[in-house]
Amino acid sequence: MKKLLLILLISSAWSCSNEADPELDKANFTRIFNSNRYNASYNPIDIKQTADGGYLVLAGRELENSNFSGIYIIKTDNVGTFESEFIVDETFVNPVGELMLANENFYFFCMTGVNLQTQLVEVSQAGEINQVINVGGTYPSAAAMDGGNFLLLGYDNASKETVLSIVSPAGAVSQSASFSIGAGDAVEEPIINHFIRTGRKYPFQVGKTLGGQYFFNGFYNYTFSLVFTDLSEIQGVVQGQQDDGGISYLLNTTGNTFATARFNFGDNYFIPNTPINTSGVSSSTDLPGFELLELTADAPVKILASSIKNTEVLVYASNTKGGQIGLYIYDRASGDFLGTKYLGFSNPYEVSGVINTADEGILVCGTTYVAGRFPRITLFKLSKEELDKVF
Repeated sequence: MKKLLLILLISSAWSCSNEADPELDKANFTRIFNSNRYNASYNPIDIKQTADGGYLVLAGRELENSNFSGIYIIKTDNVGTFESEFIVDETFVNPVGELMLANENFYFFCMTGVNLQTQLVEVSQAGEINQVINVGGTYPSAAAMDGGNFLLLGYDNASKETVLSIVSPAGAVSQSASFSIGAGDAVEEPIINHFIRTGRKYPFQVGKTLGGQYFFNGFYNYTFSLVFTDLSEIQGVVQGQQDDGGISYLLNTTGNTFATARFNFGDNYFIPNTPINTSGVSSSTDLPGFELLELTADAPVKILASSIKNTEVLVYASNTKGGQIGLYIYDRASGDFLGTKYLGFSNPYEVSGVINTADEGILVCGTTYVAGRFPRITLFKLSKEELDKVF
């Protein structure tokens, strides 16, 4: 098989800084993975905990000869100490989350750099790539689990359609549906700029509701919209404001009740408990919510269902204008605000993922900028005891 990777084990290329001594407090730590490859840029996409208690980070890396992001994988131990890195050959670009677990391996989608064909990548628990499978289609933009299969959201640049597909771990497409973005180059322009990193990054998302409806957050009918479908027809649409507004993230909590967030011409709103009409047409601006003035314009948002102090909560993670990652805690049942915690110091920080950990803590993955210039991967681990202090 053609060599796909350059594998570098722990070496002088990397240093791992931390705020706390892991031998004194293994449940809480901060890690910044710096590199003496000074001009290199690493931007995390997703993180998952591995079977050995460590962590696997999927990230993009800047390429000199491509407008697309390259692929980068880092493996740490259970206290966030660097173990290994894997730099994927430049043949493959545009990695998209989520990192998905199936058959004891992790999977993610990317595409080939030349003909843009979508690929499914299988990664071992140690972060080693087992195989790369051609799936077909172009411009993968988001993915999620669907039982033992994967949901893939992509953009077909030939037909100018958003495509939602069900893909097996073997790379077989069992079902798909296509949705027109609308006619004209102006409609496509923000989508292409998203992929080649010259414009706004859109919060593409795909998933399945508790009631069994598929949904995607992407471009449809001239607008960045939240679309509900059974893969045979559209059942509901929450329209955005062309490419200037829409849903930032969606989490189905119960029935037709959702925890969500939206952006609108730079403003940001959190909506921790609201019904959404999944069988009709509505507008994202009609959703009530709390405006977060301290967030950056059109801030990325992640929402995690968790438990703190025996209370079922929703953890919203986003970027503040002060250069920190803000964690905003809401009661899952009532939507009441419970407390806030800010992460980051000295350098600017931006969130990319937040997960529950096996020891009842939370781990936040993000980007920091060393010397204000060089994007690097950072991890914040909060123990159960630390989370109990938030409210």
